[in-house]
Amino acid sequence: MSRSPRHDKILQLVRENGFMPIEELARLLDVTPQTIRRDINQLCEANLLRRYHGGAALGNSVENEDYFARKGKFQSEKAHIADMIARSIPDHASLFMSIGTTIEAVAQALTATHKGLRVITNNIHVASIMSTNPDFTAMITSGTVRASDGGITGVATLDFINQFKVDYAIIGVSGIESDGSLLDFDYREVRVAQAMMNNARHRYLAADHSKFGRNALVRMGHISEFHTVFTDSMPPEPVSKLLEEHSVRLVLSEA
Repeated sequence: MSRSPRHDKILQLVRENGFMPIEELARLLDVTPQTIRRDINQLCEANLLRRYHGGAALGNSVENEDYFARKGKFQSEKAHIADMIARSIPDHASLFMSIGTTIEAVAQALTATHKGLRVITNNIHVASIMSTNPDFTAMITSGTVRASDGGITGVATLDFINQFKVDYAIIGVSGIESDGSLLDFDYREVRVAQAMMNNARHRYLAADHSKFGRNALVRMGHISEFHTVFTDSMPPEPVSKLLEEHSVRLVLSEA
């Protein structure tokens, strides 16, 4: 789904009011109720809203979508973002790579094009992908494996990460608020991502367009803490302004 300005306005109105009736959205945006229903269905498919009888509210902020459902969404967009990130990583670099299906796409892109990488990850899928390249050294953190998606978290994970200082941290996120807040669903996963950020010379954020405006429970940090943001379409205006104000480089995929 490519987000339109009307989609962004719908999300803004729902965030401000908690719940918006279809008829009220149609009146405010000067379109038919049928158009609003179609918009809401698209936003629900992207897990940005939840549809209720007669209207819509924000998506679930407590629990993430099923891993396989996430993996099947926006595959082309994630692949294009991954290609852009891969072009920005030199051979023989050291990397942290976090949890997430977009990060797994980055692993695929790097494995196909690079040599001599040293990768530290708390994502068993990333470790598996990276280990197929005999020229890479892939290290997986200690900790507790999350059955739902192969993510590894816990105190042992933090201890392991804090032993290293790497060139790049490639981090995913579940949601990005209009004020630049970065959000996720699991506080243990957030702590691991923060440790990666704190121990990297360059911080890369990988996020497809569906992450902008998406709701989640735990605050990971602020978008201004990253050096570069990679995405597949122009962020909403408030986020774009923040990136400019904080001199954060924005890289749009060539999809």
